[in-house]
Formats: sequence, structure tokens, C-alpha cells
Amino acid sequence: MPTDDTGHTAQPALQPTPIWVFRAPWRLIAFGFGSGLLRPAPGTWGTALGWLLWVMLVSRLPDAAAGAWLVAAFALGCWCCQRTGREMGQPDYGGMVWDEMVAIWLVLWLSPPGLMFQLLAFIVFRTFDIIKPSPIRFFDSRFKNGFGVMWDDIVAAAYTLLVMAILVRLQGAL
Repeated sequence: MPTDDTGHTAQPALQPTPIWVFRAPWRLIAFGFGSGLLRPAPGTWGTALGWLLWVMLVSRLPDAAAGAWLVAAFALGCWCCQRTGREMGQPDYGGMVWDEMVAIWLVLWLSPPGLMFQLLAFIVFRTFDIIKPSPIRFFDSRFKNGFGVMWDDIVAAAYTLLVMAILVRLQGAL
């Protein structure tokens, strides 16, 4: 969470309420259809909803359509998070979880099928998203716009996919 000049945690200029979030489609998307309002750990709730939507909808798309959906969802997220962050007075408010949703869709799309692989991918992704090893932390701290909100989670997804590939390779070697 960003800090102000005194070192205290910066609060958004506006505290989001369900009524405020559901009043505009870009806010509803940025807040992951409301999952970003859940506490504690809104990013985990958004990732969990992303996983559920993956299972119910996105995974049923042919690969070309899923890839196109991911690109469109990323672009939509850049716009929605930029606009919502500007309205809130905080460019990367923790309740904006569309970035986690798109990132977990990417991870699940490129991971092996099956519940155990999905659960593992979920845990590994959340770990990278929370810990933010370099360069994730660099992108998170430098890009304060809709693209930056989305991009650091895509980098966390790339780390997750690397770990998943290594684990799949090791499993095949056993």
C-alpha cells in the first residue's frame, strides 16, 4: 500500500461502497464484479472468482478465442482500472482485482488441466502477487496507471508459469 509524506499508509480519496462500485460498468469490472470489496485479502477473492469464471466460462473457449479474450480482457482492464483509480484518487487500490482475474486466466490457460494443477497454480500465483519479487515490485512501484495495475500481475503470472513448467518437467522425470 502506498504511503504519504509522513510514512503513514495512504488512504484513497474515496472509500468504495457496493453502491458506488455497482453504479458504473468500469468500476464493476475493475472491482472484479464486486469481489474486490470482500475483506480480508481482496486480491485472493478476485483470484478465486477468476478461477471460478475460468472453470465455468473461459476454459470452454477454443484456444484462439481464449487468447483473444485474454488480450481483450487485459486491454479492458487497463482502461477500467485507469478510470477507477483516477476516480478514487489512488491508481492501484487493492480492491481493483480485475488484474488478478486476467492473470489467473492466463496461468490456467497455459497450465496442465486438472484440479490439483489449478490449485497449485492458484497458490503459486498468489504467492508471487503478494511477495512481488523483482521485477514485479519494480513495475508495481513505477507504473501508476491502468497498464501498471495490469502489468505487474502479468509478470507474476509469467513467474507462476515458469514454476509450473518446472514442476511439470520434474513430474515427468519421476
